[in-house]
Amino acid sequence: MVRKSSTCAGLLLLLTALLANLSLVQADSHCEFADETIKFGAFAPLSAPGAVVAGVVVDWAVKQAEEDINAECGIHINGANYRLEVITGDTEGISERGQSVAERFIFDEGIHGAVAGFHSAVALAAMSILQENQIPTVWAGPWNDNVTANGIMEFEGRSPRINDGVDYIFRISPAWSMVGSVVADWLISLGVDDVIIMAENTDFGQPAAADEKARLEAAGMRVTQYNVELGTEDFVPILSRIESRPEPADAIHIIITGDTSLNLNQQMAELGIAPSPDTICIAGYDAEQSTQFWDSVEDGNYCAFNRTGVIPTLFSEMGAELNRKYEAYWDDTAPSFAMEPYDSVLLMANAIERAGTFTDPDAIVAALETSDVELTQGRYYFEYGSHNPDLPAGIPAFMWHQWPAPIVTVMQYFEQGQSSLDAAVVYPPVYQTHGATYIQPGTSP
Repeated sequence: MVRKSSTCAGLLLLLTALLANLSLVQADSHCEFADETIKFGAFAPLSAPGAVVAGVVVDWAVKQAEEDINAECGIHINGANYRLEVITGDTEGISERGQSVAERFIFDEGIHGAVAGFHSAVALAAMSILQENQIPTVWAGPWNDNVTANGIMEFEGRSPRINDGVDYIFRISPAWSMVGSVVADWLISLGVDDVIIMAENTDFGQPAAADEKARLEAAGMRVTQYNVELGTEDFVPILSRIESRPEPADAIHIIITGDTSLNLNQQMAELGIAPSPDTICIAGYDAEQSTQFWDSVEDGNYCAFNRTGVIPTLFSEMGAELNRKYEAYWDDTAPSFAMEPYDSVLLMANAIERAGTFTDPDAIVAALETSDVELTQGRYYFEYGSHNPDLPAGIPAFMWHQWPAPIVTVMQYFEQGQSSLDAAVVYPPVYQTHGATYIQPGTSP
């Protein structure tokens, strides 16, 4: 079964905006706001070939953060209440579109900060113009290590990292090395020998696949990689090659986002390639959104998947409240790509309040660097930046302006149609929920 891109994304966006505006009027009618509005620009993929379903969630999350902040009379600076407006720009998951969105945010909308993101290609391409125009930015979603390492240098031949300049780029989603190492360590713990990686041909997929391949090969595994263009719908040529192998692979890891990932996953499952008694299925990034996953991958029971961010059983009171709102709206458990962008808005607002200004970007950066605040995914802080510029030996460059404490787990479905709230955490052992490191298809933990 080939899954087509959702045709209702636009209607969902319109409904989200109408409901948000109605709630805003009702929630902050008791507040007296200053004349000037503080504006954040939020990057999200709202059109194909980007991960549209995730983009709509990102838009909902940043608008929910806007609503919650304004319900408390906005951002408070020197005794005045400033209304927050979060403007979402459609990146389509394409680097050039991300640059165009950044230009519109800066030159037409006059934003005071940038948040959200999702795609690494967009973040890497847009951050140079954000840096040049001194826009404090909190990325929530992009995983490429270079986003907080030397990403600007990759695109502009220079980098503000760890020198005398002010660096305006922060990240609260994990770097890929923090995510991929968990999957690799899990596979190593299972003792597998032969792994296939299916990677999207983007600035997210290729570095992520290279990093994981290197880790697995260093452990003595055989790794075969297939590259896929976003927007591909027919995977029969690749899957036929996999079926013709003398022996099935021990595991197949899909490092692909959006509809492309879901299409591949279902076609792979339909053919009985994975999940199967012989081959572990590690689904793509979108699998934690269980309603969408089961609508698209009806044969995907026993697939494992990454979850970045706090697991449902460890939700704080604030995380549980956001999850309650998410479940009421989407009838599903809040994924990391709802909680991360929500937190990015609150973190930026908190820094502006502590800086006492929304017009001095250097002061906002200084406040971000010294953040110490509990939000939906935990306590946010940045260990390395101009406030602590010397990275010790062995600390990777991506830890600069990187939140060092995201939770990354491997979860696994074991019942058809199961909510990700009930899926088993199989790795790492400290978060394991069902006493199993892997659940063999056809069994229960």
